[in-house]
Amino acid sequence: MSSDVPAAGDLDLGLLSPVTAGHEGPITDAAVLAALVTAEVALIEAYGAVGGLDHAPDRAALLDQARGLRTASTEMPASPDLDRGSAPENAASPENAALVRALALAAVAGGNPVIPLVTQLRRIAGPLAKPWVHRGATSQDILDTALMIVAKDAAGHVLAGLDATADALERFAREHRDEVAAARTLTQHAVPTTTGLRATNWLRGIRRARGRLAGARDSLPAQLGGAGGTLASFVEILGPDRAASLPGAFADATGLAAPDAPWHTSRWPVTELGDALVQALDALGVLAADVATLSRTEIGELAESSGGGSSAMPHKQNPARSVLIRSAAIRAPHLGAALHTAAALAVDERPDGAWHAEWPTLRELLRLALGAAAHAADLAGGLHADSSAIARNLASTRGLVVSERLSIVLGPILGAERVADIVRSAALGGDLALLVHSALNDANTALPTGLDELLDPAAYTGLAARLVDGDLGDPPHVEVVDPTAPVSHDVPGPYDPFDDGSRLPPPRPRGFDPFADHFSSGEEDT
Repeated sequence: MSSDVPAAGDLDLGLLSPVTAGHEGPITDAAVLAALVTAEVALIEAYGAVGGLDHAPDRAALLDQARGLRTASTEMPASPDLDRGSAPENAASPENAALVRALALAAVAGGNPVIPLVTQLRRIAGPLAKPWVHRGATSQDILDTALMIVAKDAAGHVLAGLDATADALERFAREHRDEVAAARTLTQHAVPTTTGLRATNWLRGIRRARGRLAGARDSLPAQLGGAGGTLASFVEILGPDRAASLPGAFADATGLAAPDAPWHTSRWPVTELGDALVQALDALGVLAADVATLSRTEIGELAESSGGGSSAMPHKQNPARSVLIRSAAIRAPHLGAALHTAAALAVDERPDGAWHAEWPTLRELLRLALGAAAHAADLAGGLHADSSAIARNLASTRGLVVSERLSIVLGPILGAERVADIVRSAALGGDLALLVHSALNDANTALPTGLDELLDPAAYTGLAARLVDGDLGDPPHVEVVDPTAPVSHDVPGPYDPFDDGSRLPPPRPRGFDPFADHFSSGEEDT
């Protein structure tokens, strides 16, 4: 970004990084500029949809001229200060940074790029469409709508990346469904788990985030409120009934959701989208962090399909995609917080600076999500598990990975203190199987399932396989009574101070009883 372009009016509102490079297409400055023009054209189309153009001399020609602005705007002069009948030979297109830079410079005077853009559109509009360009709207109507158009398109690309990642992880989880590995808690080996369950946990987080992002995308609304959010200008132009229908028609023309009211200072569309993007990046960050950790040389359980190398250290295979995804995940929450800060400071009927702070923040968050989702799809699609390294690490504690199971099974037989002695001795280098065998001999008892089964990590993975399959069955039914529901006739009525209670039936249980056994058969003990 050139230092002579004031940031307050700059359209280029985010610098590219390796995380976002190559994936910023839906939110480039060209895309934003095209969305601004789309919003202006959609407003004219909305006027036509509600009958606002019925008295025009040639309604069809007017709409054709309006729609032609999408093409004509690519031939606007690079400098908004130029007032010539035709563009020079090197006329800028939306893809040309010169036009963007010129609009950004001109935007400083009014605080946003819509003002100089409207001036240019009116210069190139046909005579029928020209009076209807930006008619009744305020700059925030157009810019908010354009950002929602861009955000919806970008969110669709992010969702595609999440879907590809989820599909790859599901295949990986099923392939490694029963591969036993050491679970780690607080960085240390804990109990056995499976590689498949680890991948399933990543998958669940990504699917949850995917659903939330899809909901946020589909609810992104158009913005149309006029200068003070009252739609007064549109009432003056169309009358109250047609003016009330205009925001919905505008939304239809832009492909966005119809707003229930102007949201100039009610910024939930931005914050809810931001929160969904942050949640998606959180989920991808967990995947990337685990892969980066498990691909360490001394662990070696996972590897990316093609790591980043080093000319000076040829033995390295850096988890490059995981690194880039983690970079995005680390930055995302702070961008989300900035959106909430701007929303909280969106005062009066139109914000003074808080609104402007959203533009670079939202675009950078979208950039990060686009890049991270694309990298995650590549990462998951080529993820490799090293079974020998997984088995080696599982055995590194010499069987103590099942020490929790020993406490549960042997505690009632040998006593908790004796089991603790066995575990301590094994941790100091003793043979766990021999220690357990000797203790059982001393107690003159045997295990019903055998010692080998007790010490086998594969026999202590709980419901891991069913969790991978998503098959836990139906939860037990617990009736929760609504205390506000109407009471049936067979239930006692209000308290009677003259009744000793002898004629009343037992009180009906209400609500959830935390001390009741909701899992028993219902038969009383005899």
